[in-house]
Amino acid sequence: MENKISNNKINGNQGEQEVVDLVKCPNCGKELMLLPTNYPLYDLQCIGCNFRAQVKTNRSKPKKEIFGAGWDIMEKVLKSGYITPPLIVNFKWKEKDQERQEIRFYPFVPKDSLKKYQLSSTARRANYKMFRYVGLDKLPFFILFKK
Repeated sequence: MENKISNNKINGNQGEQEVVDLVKCPNCGKELMLLPTNYPLYDLQCIGCNFRAQVKTNRSKPKKEIFGAGWDIMEKVLKSGYITPPLIVNFKWKEKDQERQEIRFYPFVPKDSLKKYQLSSTARRANYKMFRYVGLDKLPFFILFKK
């Protein structure tokens, strides 16, 4: 079977690179860099301090619920007493034939903002456990970039 990269994966990779290109570290102001593909929990880090974050890209206006990732690693981290990784969301949409973009930084995502679910038995990754970020409209955030 041919290994095809999904549009979601391509959009996600492009979105992560955009964040690195457009945004400085929210902690110290230095450059951000991508972490290796499939690095657990985090997608990027600062070149100057200990800041790391998960990045999600959505082709939509900012909204209160977005897809997360695999649940198993997140569950292990939370059970070990660590907090949910900081979240950067790269929202991109078209409005009146104009490209719009807002990159938001959510420094703290509480456990109750993670909603676990399982893919169906007929999905490509059958029965895979995942989570959604929910209630983003109720969480404090910083706008790191807007156009």
